Amino acid sequence: MRYLFVLTFVGAGLGAPLLASTACSSSPVTTVRDASDDRGRLSAPVTIDAGACQATVWSPPLLESPHVEIGTPVTYNSNPPSSGPHYPIWAAFKEFEAPVDRRYYVHDLEHGAVVLLYKCQSASECPEIVKDLRAVIAALPSDPLCGGAVRVRAVLVPDPLLDKKIAVAAWGWTYQADCVDVPSLSKFARDNYGKGPEALCADGQTEF
Repeated sequence: MRYLFVLTFVGAGLGAPLLASTACSSSPVTTVRDASDDRGRLSAPVTIDAGACQATVWSPPLLESPHVEIGTPVTYNSNPPSSGPHYPIWAAFKEFEAPVDRRYYVHDLEHGAVVLLYKCQSASECPEIVKDLRAVIAALPSDPLCGGAVRVRAVLVPDPLLDKKIAVAAWGWTYQADCVDVPSLSKFARDNYGKGPEALCADGQTEF
């Protein structure tokens, strides 16, 4: 059964309700404006239609996001992180076979990338998941900021620290699911692509 709830904007002059649907929630969820564009921000995770999968979308509060020295301990406010302190070096926009420290890929988010994650120790553990996530990246439109071997600002990487089997991180937004639903994953990736405060498609670090 599908429920309808009202998202109310918080802040000066933002009192108009925004209607949204969810499969499992009947509680009001408040939003505030995103500094990077005109979307409302969710005060709590919202369950979305993801076929047979259980999936949630959230926009955690944006954290201060300075560069920190390699090895600096960092605490994030979501899993996966979607903003916050990060290393001066970012991960290359590519597929990685092994986990990459989150403090690298948060920098990718700042550059407007989407980072597709799966809860495995390596790509070889989850070949079908990797295949589906590759399809999500392949469906993204080519990015005019990118060139050469890089077509889009996207990273595909295993992350054994995830709470759920599947996640996508973008600047200020997260998607989590217990299985792969390509349509909802693709929509989230398209909707949140290129939303970081620094629009940059430059070479990152390829090996860690």
